[in-house]
Amino acid sequence: MKGVILSGGRGTRLRPITHTGPKQLVPVANKPVIQYAVEDLAEAGIEEIGIVLGKKGAEEIQDFLGDGSEFGVEITYIFQGEPLGLSHAAGCAQAFVGDDDFIMYLGDNMLKQGISELVESFESGDFDAGIALQSVDNPEQFGVAAVDEEGTVTRLVEKPENPPSDLALIGVYVFSPAVFEVIEELEPSWRGELEITDAIQELLENGGRIDSHVVRGWWKDTGKPTDILEANRLVLDDKTGRIQGEIRDGAEISGDIELQQGAVVESGAVVRGPVSIGANVTVTSGTYVGPYTSIGANTTVDGAHIENSVIIGDSTLSTSEKIVDSLLGSGTEIESSDGLLPDGHRLVVGENSSLNL
Repeated sequence: MKGVILSGGRGTRLRPITHTGPKQLVPVANKPVIQYAVEDLAEAGIEEIGIVLGKKGAEEIQDFLGDGSEFGVEITYIFQGEPLGLSHAAGCAQAFVGDDDFIMYLGDNMLKQGISELVESFESGDFDAGIALQSVDNPEQFGVAAVDEEGTVTRLVEKPENPPSDLALIGVYVFSPAVFEVIEELEPSWRGELEITDAIQELLENGGRIDSHVVRGWWKDTGKPTDILEANRLVLDDKTGRIQGEIRDGAEISGDIELQQGAVVESGAVVRGPVSIGANVTVTSGTYVGPYTSIGANTTVDGAHIENSVIIGDSTLSTSEKIVDSLLGSGTEIESSDGLLPDGHRLVVGENSSLNL
C-alpha cells in the first residue's frame, strides 16, 4: 500500500499567516502539520508516499520534507496545479499509485490515534474504499456517511441540508485502484470541483463495498487560526516534557516542558507547562509563559505574559502586556507601548509584521 498526502490548498482561512507560506507548514507544538501526516503513514507501515502539490508553497514543502529519508519513508512529488477537488487530486496520483491500494490523507488534518486501525480494517476485507469517520455536531458542513450495523457504508452525500447521520468524513481515505476509473467519469459538482464523496458514492452504486472506521480520540482540521490553537492544546496535553536547553537558577518551572537545544530560560522567568519552546529561544527574566503555548525557534520573549498561543518563530516579543489565544506569524516584532491598548490581546499576525502594544 502507498500513501498520498494532499497539500495543494490555498489556505485562505489561515490568512494572513499563509500569505507567505503553505498552511501545511504551520507548526503545532513546534512541528509542521504535514509532518504529523507523514509520521502517521510511516507508523501504519506505509513506506512510499506521494505528496500532491499545488501552485502555492510547493518549494517550501519540498525543502522541508526532502526525499523523506529523515522520516523513514520515500517521497515522490506530484504536481496538481489548480485545486479542482479531492477526486482531481487523487487522479493526479494515478501514475504514482499504479496497481497498488493507497491511503489518501489531507495534509492539514491531525488525528490523535493515527491511521493504523483504518488501514488494518480495510486490509481485513474485500473493499473498494475505506473512510475514516467521526461524530460531529454540525454534519451539514461535511461529507456525511450513512452506515449499516456492520459498519458498511450505504450512502454518502456532500454537505447535505438533511444529513442521514452525524458521521462526517474527516479527510482520510483508503482506495483500491478501481477508484481511478470512477474519477475519470466524474462530473464537477455545484462547487465546480470533482468531489471525493461523489467518487465513493459511484463506487457504491457500481456494487463496490465501502469500509468505515469511526476514529477514536480527537481529530482536527487545522484550517483556521482557532483550529491551530486547539490542535496545539491537544498535542501539548499528550506530550511528555524533555529538557535539552538550559534552565538557569532562579527560573520557576512547572508542568511538562519541552525545551529544545540552545533555548534558555533565564533567572526570574516563569514557565508553566504544557509548553513547547523551540531551539535558540530566549525567555528573559520577568517573562511568564503559560500553559498551552508553543514558541518557535530563534525567538526572544522579554517581559511578556503569554498563554494559549502559538508563536511560529524568528520573532521578538518585548512587552509587558498579556498575549493570549494568539497565533503570531514568523518574523513578528511586538514592542511595548503602555496605555495605548487594553489588557489582553488576541492576534492573528502575518509574517514580518511589526506591532506596538
